[in-house]
Amino acid sequence: MPPAFTVLLTAWNLDPSILLGLLALGGGYVYLTGPLRERRGWSEHGPTSRQRTLYALALVTLALALITPLDALGDDYLFSAHMVQHMLLTVIFPPLFLLGLPGWLIRPAPRRPWASRVARGLTLAPVAFALFNADFWLWHLPALYDATLSNEALHIFEHVTFLATGLLNWMPIFSPVPDLLPRLPRPHQILYLFLSCQPMVALGALFTFASQPLYAPYVAAPRLFGISALTDQQLGGLIMWIPGSLVYLGVLSVIFFVWVERHSAEEARRADALLGFTDDMGAPAPDAPATTSADGGATIASEGSR
Repeated sequence: MPPAFTVLLTAWNLDPSILLGLLALGGGYVYLTGPLRERRGWSEHGPTSRQRTLYALALVTLALALITPLDALGDDYLFSAHMVQHMLLTVIFPPLFLLGLPGWLIRPAPRRPWASRVARGLTLAPVAFALFNADFWLWHLPALYDATLSNEALHIFEHVTFLATGLLNWMPIFSPVPDLLPRLPRPHQILYLFLSCQPMVALGALFTFASQPLYAPYVAAPRLFGISALTDQQLGGLIMWIPGSLVYLGVLSVIFFVWVERHSAEEARRADALLGFTDDMGAPAPDAPATTSADGGATIASEGSR
């Protein structure tokens, strides 16, 4: 059997710390949003089905990144596989995790004045942006990157900082408690997400256009799938550059269209109020002309239909 297929079939990472961590995240979510919620009276209702689904997808993302052969491929053979892992940890997991959390679940955490100040400071958009991108670039410096491949404790610490700063980076967009840890206004979210693409694009371009491999362990690694160390590095740069940016741009696009739709609806409501078809609260005006629909219900007649 070719070495590549041997790795894909056998190199599963069943480290107890990872398995226990995933079990704690999953079991803790079920317990906190179920029995403990009912006992403490945090909320009358548990998480929505959408929140449960997104949280489950967040855990699946972690499992893909840390348990599957992707971990061994990235550590021992392919820089490009390692970049897929890094994208899962920093770009895919954080928004899924945050969207899966009910606000009432974490609302008590920053209630203490000092905790509230720290949390607000760390989740300010400029601070979160700077912390995440500084951390991400720092760990990709050749000396530090090579060290993580030979020191497992350092490698684990790297992943922990990716997860922590990744969550901070997405909080201005998907904060579960916007009244305590505010989200940016929608126009600012669009700008923030656009700017968030740029450091990753720059780093990906650096890897893609480098004239030689930057990381010694991959030069010495067995060549899987017949690609050279330089080609592998270029592929890793493209993975960071294009798919990584597409996530930000996809979220940006959704937020943009929601913002435009709601802005248009608000403008239409104001126009109707100005013309006397609705009151200031959006309800039909008392003297607004009406017609009777086929089922007997009253509808507002527009000027154009009169």
